[in-house]
Amino acid sequence: MGNWNEAKLEKFLTQKKRQILIDTDSEYSLVTISNKGEVKLREVKNGATISAQKGYIAKSGDFIYSRLSVHTGAFGIVPAELDNALITNEMPCFEIDQSIILPEILIKMIGLPDFLWQLKQLTKGMGRVRIKESMMLSLSLLLPDIDEQRSIVEFFKSLETEDTELKIELTHQQTLLKKLRQQILQEAIEGKLTADWRKQNPDVEPASELLKRIQAEKAQLIKDKKIKKQKPLPSISEEEKPFALPKEWDWCRLNSVIYENPRNGYSPKTVDFPTATKTLKLGATTTGKFIDTELKHINEKIPLDSFLWLKKRDILIQRGNSMEFVGVSAIYQDESHKFVYPDLMMKLKPAELFSEVYLHHVLMSPYCREYFRDNATGAQKSMPKINQGIVSNTLIPICSLPEQKAIVAKVEKLLALCDQLETQISHNQSHAEQLMQAVLKEAFSQDTTQTEAETAKTQKAGTSA
Repeated sequence: MGNWNEAKLEKFLTQKKRQILIDTDSEYSLVTISNKGEVKLREVKNGATISAQKGYIAKSGDFIYSRLSVHTGAFGIVPAELDNALITNEMPCFEIDQSIILPEILIKMIGLPDFLWQLKQLTKGMGRVRIKESMMLSLSLLLPDIDEQRSIVEFFKSLETEDTELKIELTHQQTLLKKLRQQILQEAIEGKLTADWRKQNPDVEPASELLKRIQAEKAQLIKDKKIKKQKPLPSISEEEKPFALPKEWDWCRLNSVIYENPRNGYSPKTVDFPTATKTLKLGATTTGKFIDTELKHINEKIPLDSFLWLKKRDILIQRGNSMEFVGVSAIYQDESHKFVYPDLMMKLKPAELFSEVYLHHVLMSPYCREYFRDNATGAQKSMPKINQGIVSNTLIPICSLPEQKAIVAKVEKLLALCDQLETQISHNQSHAEQLMQAVLKEAFSQDTTQTEAETAKTQKAGTSA
């Protein structure tokens, strides 16, 4: 290692306690420090609403940290826009002697795993521990001379520019991938993915005949008192149809292809210990796939004949959530009587002659997602909702059961390719982050020669490719 020397933080950090009187007629910017090393504006308050009569201010360029959570990354440099902002008693503030250490080097070195480990040792085996100034200032860093620090800073500026560009590109790829998934579902329900299939199968049953067979099945089940009769559905006008369909296809309302009206769930009080009755969290279906680990327990016995128990082929729809997720659906394909479902979901069961996976793809298509968002009530509130009537009257594009199965096979294959692409993008993001950490650690553990810098840049470029 070159001319590097060990120095305690007290050698280059000088604590500043700039006390002021709070003016009730003035406004003050209040500071917060995130665990990502960001010193940010928390809020702006009028002096009259601040209970204390005195306070402390920070200056632009100061180093500050949170006594309670510096060991988890809550430290940083005060930005110019927060010059003279108010800080709490739990945020020690220091001037940096830049003849010994540059602020950029200080932040990077304190953020290294080895230094954070030292901080965590100060809190080990104790409760809510504050890392006081004396504890912090007693720790040491191994510093290069100031000229080498400047070289390191310039090296990292160029590397971080490339890192930022890479992250922007990877985020862009994720956005395009999301649009691709949506396009696949939309083209599936418009019959575009199976145009060749229809040419190869010209004698397939028209959708109108399938619909008649489903209605006949439902009529028999009603006669046998196995399901309840549904209310008549309104006819579909030409103006309502959102897009054109192949001639073998048709439109119907959702209730025409499910056995009974959608039913809301039930949300009794949950408990924090295991019980025999498990209910779902909204997270169980938010991704569009059923996740059986997103559950809670209720200390209440639900009769086995209750509609609340999920059964194979049931589709769950989120009737209440944020605008992004309201109406999202997922298929339940597990054993019966394993889960009940909450009030913010509704359940429906497709007829045996109708593919539950195809119906799920319809419900998750851009067309249906927009329909549910547009018809949600309380759109300006924290939890917009859709009701059973909205869901029951959803327009569904239908085709023969064989074509439904062909659509499902094609969609599943294309979405699997999307999953592979997403995994690769996530891998590249993770690799880029690991590479930055490795380069950071290398820079402060041995000489960073020009060759090493070029090697790191080459690796970075390879990740981008």
